[in-house]
Amino acid sequence: MKRIVRIHREGLRLIIVVLALLIVLVAILSSVVDTIWVKCLLYLCSLFFFGFVVRFFRVPRREIEKNEKAIYTPADGKIVVIEEIDEETYFHEKRLQISIFMSPLNVHVNSYPISGNIVKSDYYPGKHVVAWYPKSSMLNEHTSVIIENERKEQILVRQIAGAVARRIVCNAKEGTSVEQGAELGIIKLGSRVDVLLPVNVSINVELGESVRSKQTVLAYFD
Repeated sequence: MKRIVRIHREGLRLIIVVLALLIVLVAILSSVVDTIWVKCLLYLCSLFFFGFVVRFFRVPRREIEKNEKAIYTPADGKIVVIEEIDEETYFHEKRLQISIFMSPLNVHVNSYPISGNIVKSDYYPGKHVVAWYPKSSMLNEHTSVIIENERKEQILVRQIAGAVARRIVCNAKEGTSVEQGAELGIIKLGSRVDVLLPVNVSINVELGESVRSKQTVLAYFD
């Protein structure tokens, strides 16, 4: 039987550490607390917190319907930005930016929106301001990955750390080919992902819409 959900390898060490600390903490507090309902509350809170940590690193099994014209969302979350910008770092032209905000409750594994070749993979060790902040795209710690498809169309995916998220894992390596829906990486705790698209794409989402990687199409190439 195939697993519906698995735990991401990046979370295994943290899960073990959290479990060990909770066991020690609960044992110590239980030895000094005599009230039954307080002990029960302690056990429930510990169980809830451990469940939250495990759930954060979940990787749900999802099928993707591959489509060379479709640009899938690379992350679960909510659409918080859809706007045309002047991109001066890589493309030096107008680009359509779509941003997805991820809360701590969302799946945080990121996937490739399209198939193609990695032509650029950069890391910027920036700040950790709130991911809602408009300038967090460039001020915060982030990675920028440019993918080029067979028709020489390029998109950029930017993983952005937030005020809580302090670690970005990016698997992209320049010069390698990737498949639509394959794992790009993971951002630990709440953050956001920006996608920069050609301005002539057909947008398929709206502001405030909840999206899911491998299932929601952000836009279509013409």
